[in-house]
Amino acid sequence: MSITQNLIERARANKQRIVLPEALEERTLTAADKVLADGFAEIILIGNPDAIHTLAAKLNLQHIDKAEIVDPENNPKMEEYAQLLFELRKKKGMSIEMARDLVKDPLYLGCLIIKSDDADGQISGALSTTGETLRPALQIIKCAPGVSVVSGAMLLLTQAEEYGQDGIIVMGDVAVTPMPDAEQLAQIAYCTAQTAKSVAGIDEPRVAMLSFSTKGSAKHEVVDKVVEATRIAKEMYPNLQVDGELQADAALVPSVGEKKAPGSNIAGKANVLIAPNLEVGNIGYKLVQRLGKAEALGPILQGIARPVNDLSRGCSVEDIYKMVAITANQAIAAKEEK
Repeated sequence: MSITQNLIERARANKQRIVLPEALEERTLTAADKVLADGFAEIILIGNPDAIHTLAAKLNLQHIDKAEIVDPENNPKMEEYAQLLFELRKKKGMSIEMARDLVKDPLYLGCLIIKSDDADGQISGALSTTGETLRPALQIIKCAPGVSVVSGAMLLLTQAEEYGQDGIIVMGDVAVTPMPDAEQLAQIAYCTAQTAKSVAGIDEPRVAMLSFSTKGSAKHEVVDKVVEATRIAKEMYPNLQVDGELQADAALVPSVGEKKAPGSNIAGKANVLIAPNLEVGNIGYKLVQRLGKAEALGPILQGIARPVNDLSRGCSVEDIYKMVAITANQAIAAKEEK
């Protein structure tokens, strides 16, 4: 069974409520229809109901009636959500009038629905930028306890089955934080390991903190950061299997790992890779995707208290469909951790 099918089956067994605030976007509505047809999540669409039904008819979609539709301009909970937003943001200068305006914004409204426990996760980005997706999530849902940095993980399904877990590698951060400091990098390591469990189905994440040095083979301040991040990660998360600093080949190839980092419980066995900064992470996963012909699922946002995921504006219907399954699995894991 493929990872996608595993995600769908886990989601179907414990249905989550996923908000799609860009309901009048054709790919999004088509993906919602497919999810509803396959029955692995409950879907909440934000938008004018007449416009949604008109578009659904134009696209010949058969299952949209199964979705809950929330009209941002005529929402019976509008004042309740406005008061909630006002309370959350009044110390930052927000007035109740500003809150009443923002609650009509689908991206804000979706996050308020989640904050009120009326939904479990949200996906946007087919029309919106990453900043537009993250802003309301961080203002309303906020970071998970003990986490101060948001990051993005990429699930890489490679053809090199001898590496990672049968060719599966989870890599972070590839999407959000350009230059994490050592403590943030440690948090990213922990969050990416959690994503490996909840999304990739990796029961035993083995985390390699990547660098151009392995165990002191080179000296530089950027190596020092990775060494310090590894120390912090081991201290903050004693149950996390993590080691560093490791070069990529030492992390993945058993013979190289044994030679460069003898005695390491991670070298040559890593299935989670943590890049030292966003530049490395983003370039690295795209090289693996394009030159190595790996399937890349994500980025999967992590570090937020409840799952909010971002799509590429060039995403396909299939990308959105898979992201619903991913977000549902993140929501299940978040509930289990409580």
